[in-house]
Formats: sequence, C-alpha cells, structure tokens
Amino acid sequence: MLDDRATAASPVPWPAAYPKGYAVVDVETTGLGRDDRIISAGVYRLDARGEVEDHWYTVVNPERDPGPVWIHGLTSDVLEGAPLFRDIAEEFSARLADRVLVAHNAVFDWSMIAREYARAESEAPVRQRLCTIALSKELGLPLPNHKLESLAAHFGVVQQRAHHALDDARVLAEAFRPSLRAAAAGGVRLPLHECRPLTEWTDMAAGGATPRIGQQVGYGGGYGGGYRSTSWRPSRKRPACPYPNPGRYEDGKPLKQGMRVAFSGDTSIERDLLEDRAVEAGLHVATSLSRLTSLLVTNDPDSHTSKVVKARQYGTPVVDEAAFGQLLRDVEPADE
Repeated sequence: MLDDRATAASPVPWPAAYPKGYAVVDVETTGLGRDDRIISAGVYRLDARGEVEDHWYTVVNPERDPGPVWIHGLTSDVLEGAPLFRDIAEEFSARLADRVLVAHNAVFDWSMIAREYARAESEAPVRQRLCTIALSKELGLPLPNHKLESLAAHFGVVQQRAHHALDDARVLAEAFRPSLRAAAAGGVRLPLHECRPLTEWTDMAAGGATPRIGQQVGYGGGYGGGYRSTSWRPSRKRPACPYPNPGRYEDGKPLKQGMRVAFSGDTSIERDLLEDRAVEAGLHVATSLSRLTSLLVTNDPDSHTSKVVKARQYGTPVVDEAAFGQLLRDVEPADE
C-alpha cells in the first residue's frame, strides 16, 4: 500500500509538467443519456499539490423529471425553485477555469457538463480531464473494483452522503490528494485526456431557424438542428489494450479488463466519449465484429447492420447502451 505520510513528508521534487491546479467535480444527473440533465454539481478546487482551496455546490433545475430520485434524493419539489444551468454557468466556469477537471469516470461528468454548456450557448473553460479510475490503475492500487467507495476506503476517507454531489466531490478530493502525491513521488505520468468542448449552437438544416435556448434538438447530424464541435476530426488511433482478451461477456457477471467491445448504431452519449469510457475502464474497443468479440453494444438489436448480423451469426452477447453504462461502473481487473 502506498504511504501517503511518506510521500507528503519526503522532499520529493514536484514534476514540472504536472498541472498547476485541479477542479474535482461530481455531477448528479437525471440519467445517463444524451437528453439527460445535470441536477446538482459539487466542485472542490485544489492547488498544484492537491490541497483544498475552496468548495462550491449547487442544485440545478433540469426542466424535466429528476430521474432516479432513490439514488440522488432530489425530488421535483426540491428542484422546482432551483436555478437553471444557464443561471449558474458563469459561477461554474469560475470554478473550472484554468484547471484540470478531475472526476471518477471523468468522461461521463465531462460529457454531461459540455452538453449543458452547449445548451446554454457557451463553453466550459476546461481543456484537460483526469479520471481517478485511470490514475488508480497507473498507480497499481490494490482495489477490489473501481467504485468510488473502494478508492475512498483504500485511503481511509469516510463517505457521509453517497450520490450527493458535494460529498462525492469531497471524498474524491481527499482520495485524489494522496494519489497525486504518490504519482509525483513515483514519477508517474498523469493520465490526462483532452476535453473537446461543444462550441456551436447550429442550424444544420438549410434555411431553418436557429433553435431557442432550451429547445429540444438533436446532437450531431440527421436532425433539424443540434450541437456540434468546431471542426471535423478524423478517426482516432487508440493505444493497444494492455490486457489479454478473457473471452465473452456472460449475462449477470461483470465485464473484465481486456474484453473486446464493439458498438453499432446511434448512441445517446457521443460515440467518442462512450468509447473513451470503455478504454479508461480497460476494455478493448473493436472497430469490427469477429468471433473474438466479447460484447456488442447497440440500442437497436433488430437492425440489419453488419455488426448486428455478425453478432447473431457468432452468438455474440448483445446489450444496450444503458446496460453497458451500468456494467462500466464495476469492471473486474484483468488476471495477472
């Protein structure tokens, strides 16, 4: 086990390439999809060495049903008088500006935040994110799984209100500080990822009117209007998955690092972001489907796309996007 006291007390030269500040973030949402909304946000600002500078919390009126109240505890009555996201966007930006966004399963938090800013015709001042799941893997922490509660328990951090954005952000900040110090002491390169903001509120149909703020529109091509990134980007070459393929996914069991996952059809979460989540969890994202594919993720299992047809032929397990999102929360480590 890494000794936080040793790393904190030792006169270890701090890596010059490390960021100068962090914003540890947790958002609670109405769900996991493209049309879901943020209902609360908590931010702990940390300095370059992970010391807390301040914290901030807000609830947000999602302008829709609050979703799984049994998880986050925020009812429609509580949220009715809360500010809209566009009303708190400026304050949120002040908390994020010039810092690396840190979150547990960061690609999800970032996708939700970026989407909310796009709806508000604005842009979050974030250029890089750091996922604490990825960092714990870089450090080789002996965790039973990748849940926040397991990371907290490893560092002796007591969680008081699970799924409360401010307490989850506090817990993560307290677990991130010793992780950051251990990384610095060991000369570990931080797993930083680029954040691609959605910067345009566009009319994608020729001659159509620009949508109003809050108007329900699509995301990307094929709709009358939508959000899109500022420039076209080519397909990304991902690093090779470092884990061997353990075989096919079995219903009722967790995913395991090294499994080959393919995607087919439209997804609620932007495909790049969904694939990033899979890669950060230690899965192999496959661009095609073969007999070696562990799992196919599709929201339309009755379609006739080549991947779905091959999945039927090979007997490849199939799950939808929502089920896959749940599975990503607890991916088993690869066999050593």
